[in-house]
Amino acid sequence: MATSGKETTRQKMINFMYLVLLAMLALNVSETILDAFKTINDSLTASANNVDNSIRGLFTTFEQTRLKESPERARPIYEKAKQAQNVSQELDDYIKSVKNQLAAAGDGFDEQSGDLKKRDNMDIGYDVMVNKSKARELKLKITATRQKLLGILGDTDRRQVSFTLNATDPAKPVDNKRTWEEVNFGDGVPLTAIFTTLSRIQTDNKNAESEVVKKILSRMDQAVVNLDKFEAVAVAPTSYLVEGQPYSAQIFLTAYDSKANPDIEVGGNPVSVQDGRGTYNVPTNREGIFNWQATVKVRQTDGAIKTYTTPTQQYIVSRPSAVVSPDKMNVFYIGVDNPVSISVPGIPTRNIRVNISSGSLNGSDGKYLVRVTNPGSVTVTVSAEISPGKVQQLSRTLFRTKRLPDPVAKFSGRSGGNVPTVALKAQDAIYAALDNFDFDAKFRITRFTLIIANPRETASVQVASGNELNSEMRNSLAEIKPGAHIIFDNIIAVGPDGSPRQLAPVALTAD
Repeated sequence: MATSGKETTRQKMINFMYLVLLAMLALNVSETILDAFKTINDSLTASANNVDNSIRGLFTTFEQTRLKESPERARPIYEKAKQAQNVSQELDDYIKSVKNQLAAAGDGFDEQSGDLKKRDNMDIGYDVMVNKSKARELKLKITATRQKLLGILGDTDRRQVSFTLNATDPAKPVDNKRTWEEVNFGDGVPLTAIFTTLSRIQTDNKNAESEVVKKILSRMDQAVVNLDKFEAVAVAPTSYLVEGQPYSAQIFLTAYDSKANPDIEVGGNPVSVQDGRGTYNVPTNREGIFNWQATVKVRQTDGAIKTYTTPTQQYIVSRPSAVVSPDKMNVFYIGVDNPVSISVPGIPTRNIRVNISSGSLNGSDGKYLVRVTNPGSVTVTVSAEISPGKVQQLSRTLFRTKRLPDPVAKFSGRSGGNVPTVALKAQDAIYAALDNFDFDAKFRITRFTLIIANPRETASVQVASGNELNSEMRNSLAEIKPGAHIIFDNIIAVGPDGSPRQLAPVALTAD
């Protein structure tokens, strides 16, 4: 199985910076390098927290939906996902205990800087991790955690996952270091670098947990082969039609077996079945309210027939109908104006009544602007005054509401790669924008960190508020040389919805 996990652009950038700083340790353990390790450690911790929040969100959604809707089927899946979470938590707790031991040996943390008081000490980490065999214990726990997580998955899922949680000895010696323990916690590594290495392992652990939990919870969307767990379902594209428009509905079993076509009837008459789905067609040549119900008969492996009955379905055939459609996307985005067109054929626009379940809706003559504030969904209800004093509801349309996607940070018009040195020196600000997005949503960068590493020179780490480079940054940028690495990290941007976003780093190389 491959060991190179699926890393985000941010994670790859953090790992690259970590390797660069480790290489610089052999040259000089300056305050700047130690500060850079603190920055990377904070970024790794933030990444691990983000992944943990995502996992908690998955469990919360599963608990509020699938576990309530189908408890018998969902409970074993939920418990297995919790098992994976517990396995990962055991390793995380152990690493936290090692960190606490290291911090205690290093006289704790400085309240003002938030960093270790003895962060430059090169003996504490080696003594705790190597002499006292904590690295050996950690190696065994990482291997055990990896095996347990893979063991929770089935054979098919196990072949499809890969993650970076691994603790194997290098195939070839690295600077005469032959073991994983020596490579990561060997002699000559300052205490702050030891902490950063442990934070990287915690991030790898969280990423592995996330991948396994997602695989397990996604099983609710896979087919169920036990037929006695099936339920009959009838789905119609619409229940409100214009006279003359045919009515069409699909009748099928959830998680159905496409190789076994059941017998489906409506009102005692068989309907056409193909690939496990039945299609019910009926002409709509007169107005009125019509009800129907379908039965689905499935032959079990023992020859017995099980019958499933759909709930009573109803459709209305009428001349007027309402059309609600977003002008740009099939969702409403928070913080921006979402254009919506609403029309009711045969009814004057002045007689149309439009309401939204949450947020605001303003406009007239069929053109409206919708603004929403919370993620989830909203319902747009259209009614019409079909006769004096009589208002009839025509449609209720459900729309998803989502946050705007994260923008992409760019410097000199690029988010990564090689850029001419002269072009880099001419820039004075970093910007964030949504590429290929229909809405004109503006994002404002409020904070970022700039790391400049000239060849064979000590890297500089500088922090600025806003999106413009401060004078110190401009001076540093003016002195870059070809081959220099210019990295923007910890980029925070605020969009129309007012929520801060941490954007992916921008990593550039001067040509």
